[in-house]
Amino acid sequence: MSEALIRGIAISVELVILLSIFYFILNGVRLILFDMGLTQKYSKIVIMLLSVVGCLIVVFLSSHLITFYPPRE
Repeated sequence: MSEALIRGIAISVELVILLSIFYFILNGVRLILFDMGLTQKYSKIVIMLLSVVGCLIVVFLSSHLITFYPPRE
């Protein structure tokens, strides 16, 4: 039982660390796009696109971490 708890904590900690890294990466991409001359007219489109990419990253990372830490039997 304690191994399952440790597994859940380890997955959660790694997921939080990786999500914070990708949050800052995607925010940097947004800032670069607007600094390169993208107008505010496209801000909603860019935010939606980066949100979709962020959601895909969350699904990929969580599924990868769950399979990376297989449950002990």
